[in-house]
Amino acid sequence: MHFCRRRGLHPDPDFQLNGSPIPIVQETKFLGIIFDTKLTFRSHIKHLKTKCIRTLNIMKVLSSTSWGADKVSLMRIYRSLVRSKLDYGVPVYGSAAKSTLKMLDSVHHQGLRIATGAFRTTPIPSLHVISGEPSLELRRHRLSLSYFYKIKSDESHPQHYKVINPIFGSLFSVRLSFTPTFGFRIGEVLRYFEIEDFPVVSNVEDPPPWKETQLDFIDDFLHFLKPSTSDIVFQQHFYDHRQHYSDYIPIYTDGSKSDNHVGSAAVFPDFTIAETLHPFCSVYTSELYAIYLGLLKISTLNFKKAIIYTDSRSGINALRSAKHNKHPLVMQCLHLHHTLKKSKIKYCWIPGHVGIPGNERADKAAKSANASREAFVPLIDALQAVKLSQHRVWQRIWDGQSNNKLYKIQPSIKGFGNLTIRKHDVILTRLRVGHTFLTHRHLLHSDPAPICNGCNCILSVEHILCQCKNFYSQRQAHFGAHIIDLIDILGTNPGVNFFTFLKEVQFFKFI
Repeated sequence: MHFCRRRGLHPDPDFQLNGSPIPIVQETKFLGIIFDTKLTFRSHIKHLKTKCIRTLNIMKVLSSTSWGADKVSLMRIYRSLVRSKLDYGVPVYGSAAKSTLKMLDSVHHQGLRIATGAFRTTPIPSLHVISGEPSLELRRHRLSLSYFYKIKSDESHPQHYKVINPIFGSLFSVRLSFTPTFGFRIGEVLRYFEIEDFPVVSNVEDPPPWKETQLDFIDDFLHFLKPSTSDIVFQQHFYDHRQHYSDYIPIYTDGSKSDNHVGSAAVFPDFTIAETLHPFCSVYTSELYAIYLGLLKISTLNFKKAIIYTDSRSGINALRSAKHNKHPLVMQCLHLHHTLKKSKIKYCWIPGHVGIPGNERADKAAKSANASREAFVPLIDALQAVKLSQHRVWQRIWDGQSNNKLYKIQPSIKGFGNLTIRKHDVILTRLRVGHTFLTHRHLLHSDPAPICNGCNCILSVEHILCQCKNFYSQRQAHFGAHIIDLIDILGTNPGVNFFTFLKEVQFFKFI
C-alpha cells in the first residue's frame, strides 16, 4: 500500500517478490482499522457507522416506549455493543477531518434516543445530559488524552519520546491543510480541556522473586467498629498497644487533599517531614506517599525497629496485596522496604481523628504542608483528572444553553435518576426536555405550532403543566396550590399523582 497525498499524477512504486509484482491496493484493514492511501479514514468511518447501525437493531427490539427495558439497562447495552466500537482506535482515526468524524454523530444520537425514549426533535445538548453521555467529540478528546498519559508513563513505549516531543510543530501551524501528528494534536486538546501538562510517574517494575520481602502487619485495631467505638476506647487500646511495642519507634503518616492542596506528612518522635503534591493527586496517593516518606527517612537513620502507623485502610490493603497492585508508589515502597533488611519495619492501621496524638500531628502537618517537591502524578490519578476535566468542559458547554428547556430544570450535567417503569420513564424524559408528540410533531411535518384553544397561546409542556387555566382544578387537586414552575414538578422523580394528572388532562397518551 502506498500512502501519499500528492494530487498530481505520480506512479505507484513497483515492488516485486521473487519476480512477481506485489499489487498496490487502495485500502487495507489492519487490527480492525481500515487504512486508505491518503489516511482520511473515510472508508473506516463509513464501515464503522454501518456496523454500529446494525448493532442498534438489538436495542430497538428491547426498547419499546411502553414495555421495553429500562434506561439503565439500555445504556449498558449501548456502551457495551456500540460505544465500544466507536471508542476503538480513536487515537488513530481521530486525525480524520471534522466533517468525516461527524458521520458517527448520528449513530451516537440514535443510540441515546433509543435508550432514553426521547422524541426525535429533542435538542442534542439535552439528549447528552438526559442520557449522561457526552458528545463523541468530548469522548474522543478524553480517550486521546488517556492514551497520551499512558504513553507518557511508559518510557519503553516506542512512541514515548515522539509523542512527548513532537516535531514539525511550526509546519502544522503554518500549513493548516496538513494533518498534524498525534503528539501535536494532543497539545490542542490539553488547551481545550484547560490542563497544564504535568509529569506522569513512570511505571515501576515488580521486584524479582529473589527480592520479594514479606511485609509485617499489626492488626490490633481492625476488629473495632469505629462508628460504635468511643474515642476513649481507641486511645486506651493504643496506649496498651504502645506498651507492648515500646521498643519500636513510632512513625505516624497521613495524607490530605482539599480543593487545590494535596499534602503528605510523616511524624517522627523528634521531627516532622511534610511535602505538597500535585493537585491532581488523590487522597489515596497522598497516603501512600506519606508511607513512602517514612520509609525513605528510615533508610537514612539506621532505625533497628519501627512501626509505621497510618489511618488509611486502602493504603494498608495496597501494601498487603502489593503483588496485584501496580500503583508506582506501592512498588517504590516495596523496593525501599527490601533495602531495609537490617531494620525490622512493621505496618499498623489506626483509626483517624479519635485523639491519638501522633495521628493528629500527622493530619495537621499534611494539611499545612508547604514544602513542594518535583511535581508528579501517578497514571491512575492522571486518568481521573482527564475525566474530571471532561466533565468541567461539558458543564461549560451546557451552561451556554441557558435558553434550553431542560437546562432550566437541570442546570447540572449530572442528570436524573431512573424509573423502573419504562412508560413512565419515557414520559418523564420527554417532559423534562420539553419535546413531546403533542407539542413538537409539527416540526416533523413543517406545520404551524399547535395553539391552546382556551388560552390562545402556543402549546408547550410548561403551559400544560403550570399555566393553562383549563387544568387549574386538576392542578390544585394533585399538586396543591404552591406549584411555581416546572422545577417543582419535574425537578425530582414525581409520585403517582403526577401521572394521574397527565391522564385526567388527556396529555398522557400524546406525550
